[in-house]
Amino acid sequence: MKLILVAGALALFFSLFGTPVLIKALARRGYGQIIRDDGPTTHHTKRGTPTMGGIIIIISALISYLLAHLVLGSTISVSAVLILGLVVALGLVGFLDDYMKVARQNSAGISGKAKIFGQVFFASIFGYLGTHFPDKDGLTPISLNLSTLRDTSISLGPILVVVWIAFMVTATSNGVNLTDGLDGLASGASVMTFLAFILIGVWEFGQSCAVAVTANCYNVRDPLDLAVLAAAFAGACTGFLWWNASPAKIFMGDTGSLALGGALAGMAASLRVELLLIPLGGIFVIITLSVALQVIYFKATGGKRLFKMAPLQHHFELLGWGEVTIVLRFWIIAGLSVALGLGLFYTQWVAG
Repeated sequence: MKLILVAGALALFFSLFGTPVLIKALARRGYGQIIRDDGPTTHHTKRGTPTMGGIIIIISALISYLLAHLVLGSTISVSAVLILGLVVALGLVGFLDDYMKVARQNSAGISGKAKIFGQVFFASIFGYLGTHFPDKDGLTPISLNLSTLRDTSISLGPILVVVWIAFMVTATSNGVNLTDGLDGLASGASVMTFLAFILIGVWEFGQSCAVAVTANCYNVRDPLDLAVLAAAFAGACTGFLWWNASPAKIFMGDTGSLALGGALAGMAASLRVELLLIPLGGIFVIITLSVALQVIYFKATGGKRLFKMAPLQHHFELLGWGEVTIVLRFWIIAGLSVALGLGLFYTQWVAG
């Protein structure tokens, strides 16, 4: 538990006080946000706000996780190292996209195909490596079985596991990316989901089959250390949110959104709660579905729109809702989704 508190506190400190330093550095280099011309007109005032803020989230989480282990003399787990590798890789994909937008001075970064390829490529490597490195009990960071609220008996096999993990990581990282359209929306929702993973990791550790073999114990490789990593990301996002809340002094950009999506998906896979990510990240799912429904409806009706604009948060902006109102109400939805996910997780354990 000390590790969790220390990692979270350090990440909060580094992010809270490191973000204004990054803001000044990005502003000096002119790395400001490029605003889409077809978006809500109220966003034009945000043009030039420093972007690529995800850099500080990644660095704060990484340093705090490593430093907490160094200070308390604890061993770093393979599961956490693989997730951090995935986060850094996806962060680099997002950074390239952000940098190209700034360099070209338009909202088109790298091509959509190139971005998807990068996500799938690094997610596949994560999925492949995750099925290796067994511990003394033979547990690997990622199971070869499908997991819902826990590991199931449905075997996917090595190839399908890699495909499934690639899909899950890509979908989640794009979901967070789509959600990152209003000040503080994605970072605030991410904090709630990471806090849920802390609780799940601690619970799985306490009910681990390595501690006591019971009818519903958990076979997870590094649940407690994953809780530590979740605390690091929760602290980093919280510190960043201080500066990202409306009116935002900095945006996380694709650098942050792709990385955070990778972290969320990686933790869900490593904690053996893959499908539980749907309710835990409910707001990301809803916003992603709004984009999919908009596209489907547009094509099916020959050009008519289901929403005034997608993603969903911009639909409400065009209806006249204030940005802060939308963010707060979407945070409420995110909180209720996390509560639902935790409720399902605990109910399954009790029923099991």
